[in-house]
Amino acid sequence: MKEDSFNSFLSDGKDILDACCGGRMFWFDKQNPDVLFTDCRSEEFTTGDGKHERNRKVLPDQIEDFRNMSHPNDSFKMVVFDPPHLFVGENSYMGRIYGRLDRNTWKEDLRKGFAECFRVLKNDGVLIFKWSESDVPLKDILALTDQQPLFGHPSGKAQKTHWLCFIKRGQKTIKTELK
Repeated sequence: MKEDSFNSFLSDGKDILDACCGGRMFWFDKQNPDVLFTDCRSEEFTTGDGKHERNRKVLPDQIEDFRNMSHPNDSFKMVVFDPPHLFVGENSYMGRIYGRLDRNTWKEDLRKGFAECFRVLKNDGVLIFKWSESDVPLKDILALTDQQPLFGHPSGKAQKTHWLCFIKRGQKTIKTELK
């Protein structure tokens, strides 16, 4: 099978990858046909106190670990990377909704995540990165990749959520292996 055919088979011809989609909360079109929504988990659960309950869904198109993706090099025009950013318990409310960082492996997990996102991104493709400085400052996260963002913007009341834009320029892509 030619690589272009293989890419289309794996990504179903989609141009955009959301590498850890969670509940697709910031997407205006949560079923956008151009996006392959992936996450390491698939679940439906209810949050709330019985009086004010909400049904939550983390239902990716494909189960995928952002640290070791199955996609070939140079597969997507755009990658969205919004990894977990909180040190919380496995069954905590915030952890169930947004995912959670492991206190022992978070640096290596995010380093591998950046490497994989850039690997599957086509040359001249765009990486959109979202980070909340709730537990780890942005400067510590940016130290985990050798890529420099083009621009970014802090948002929210406390200006702790950052949106950054990167572009991949003629980089050699190397598949990393999850250990």
